[in-house]
Amino acid sequence: MKKILSFMILVGLVTGCSCTADITASTPTKEVEKFFNNYQTLHNDVIAQLEDVVENEMTFTDEQKEKYKGIMKKHYQDLIYEIKDETINGDSATVQVEIEVRDYSKAMQDANNYLIQNPEEFNDETGNYSESLFNEYRLEKIKEVEEKVKYNLNLRLTKVDDKWALDDISEIDESKIHGTYKY
Repeated sequence: MKKILSFMILVGLVTGCSCTADITASTPTKEVEKFFNNYQTLHNDVIAQLEDVVENEMTFTDEQKEKYKGIMKKHYQDLIYEIKDETINGDSATVQVEIEVRDYSKAMQDANNYLIQNPEEFNDETGNYSESLFNEYRLEKIKEVEEKVKYNLNLRLTKVDDKWALDDISEIDESKIHGTYKY
């Protein structure tokens, strides 16, 4: 189970994007738009963080790392968002946004259940459990996901030196952005 959690943490860590925002933005909404546009356009900051997280994942082979990066890049490009509302209260703001992403949570859970029910399928030629075989299976299941899900996020921003900055995003919202939220 520790290995399964490691993968979920990997997916969650990618969302900690500290993507730089154009300082010319004048509204909280524009900052949120830039945040999501950075994902959709595979901004250098997004890719750099993805690279860092994947390179530190010790349970993936080099091939699996590349496959995972490809899955996430496609996921980012296909992310759809719509700003629903903006509320400003002094130097604080909340932007309500609806996102639509692939629903990876079910595929991950199904893969984990399959491992529990069929552990022998992930044994190597010596009969020992192979995390690499399971990672490959799980990545294939995630790659096949087409079903999408919509989530509502309330993103908070703070005005600093007359510029709006996105506050840290909660782990729940991160998992929603990455399609791994268990609802």
